[in-house]
Amino acid sequence: MSIEQIVAGCVVQIESIHTARERTIAATRVLVRQSANSIRAAHRGDFVTARHLLALAAEVVAEINDATAGAPEVRYAGYTQDALKEYAEAHLVIAFLAGEEPPTGEMIGVEPAAYLNGLAEAASELRRAILDGLRHGEIERSEGLLTIMDDVYSSLLTVDYPEAITGGLRRSTDALRTVLERTRGDVTAAIRQEQLTAAMRALEARLNDKLGAA
Repeated sequence: MSIEQIVAGCVVQIESIHTARERTIAATRVLVRQSANSIRAAHRGDFVTARHLLALAAEVVAEINDATAGAPEVRYAGYTQDALKEYAEAHLVIAFLAGEEPPTGEMIGVEPAAYLNGLAEAASELRRAILDGLRHGEIERSEGLLTIMDDVYSSLLTVDYPEAITGGLRRSTDALRTVLERTRGDVTAAIRQEQLTAAMRALEARLNDKLGAA
């Protein structure tokens, strides 16, 4: 086989990878956008829209799977795994906010590293829902979401593998710890404020009873 033939054979393979890359990049942009919109809908409590957007996102994931079937270089590229991470995050945020069982990575077609990073970001995303709940006096719900954040953080701490394998999970876990500590402080302050308000109301009621009796 001549040098020209060898090079031509390589070019055919490279062209195939290039085509897969172009298809995948276009699909990942759509996937990230739909995942973000799904999360926003979930925060509004519009789970019908959130799930509809996730269903559309699942079709995009199928397109990515098809495009990368013969191109592992593209499948495991950062832009692909980042988009799948966002997709996993959307699934998990909806499950947490709706009080449902979270799906596994296998159930939604996301690799373990991308799934775990999505899990860390989904837990961090709960801070927004917790603060919204505190503003509306929903202390019990906020405590429940805080428990989920804590459980996720504690579980992710047990994943001790090189960053090259976990896709930077340690950074995601460290970021979650910071968000968790701030959120725990906010919830604690809200609980103390509620207790103080309840105590003051009880005291006021007792004083009014005494004045009425006098």
